[in-house]
Amino acid sequence: MRVVRFVTPYLCSVSFWEDSGLRATNKSSDAFRTISEVSKELNVPQHVLRFWESRFAHIRPMKRAGGRRYYRPEDIRLLVGIKKFLYDDGYKIKGVQKLLRTHGPRLLVGRSEGQSLAEMDKQGQLFREERTDNGIGNDSRSVPNRKVIQEVISELEELRDLLDKAL
Repeated sequence: MRVVRFVTPYLCSVSFWEDSGLRATNKSSDAFRTISEVSKELNVPQHVLRFWESRFAHIRPMKRAGGRRYYRPEDIRLLVGIKKFLYDDGYKIKGVQKLLRTHGPRLLVGRSEGQSLAEMDKQGQLFREERTDNGIGNDSRSVPNRKVIQEVISELEELRDLLDKAL
C-alpha cells in the first residue's frame, strides 16, 4: 500500500494531536484515518461526519474503491474545529458555514487548537481591517463599534470562566 502525503497550510505540530486526544491509535500523527477511527476519536457518530461532509466543502476525505473514506490530518483538524463550534460554542451549522465563508479554514484550525474567537482576534487573525490609500478602512464596521464588540466578547468570556468555576 502506497501512502501519499500532502503538504497544506493546515499542518500543525504533534502537540496538536496530543492536546486534542487524537493520538488514541498507534498511528503516526500524519497517517490517514478511516471514518470509524475519526468517529471514535471525536466521539461523533459516522453519519454525522458524512453529513458535515455534505455541508462543509472544505472537508474532502480521500475515497477509495468501494467508497471507503480516508481522512487526512487537515480534514481531521477541520472536523475538530467544526465540532467545537457546534457542540462547545453552541453555533448552528449555518453560523459555522458563515464563519468559514468569512474567515476561511484557518478559523476552524485555530478553534481545533483550542483558541477562542477573541484570542484569534487579538492575534489579528479575525476582523482585519483593510486600509485604502486614504487610511479609511474598507470594513463596513466602524472602529468604535469594533472596539465595543471586542470589549463585549472579552467580558462574555470572563463571565463564561466565572460560570465554569462555579459549576
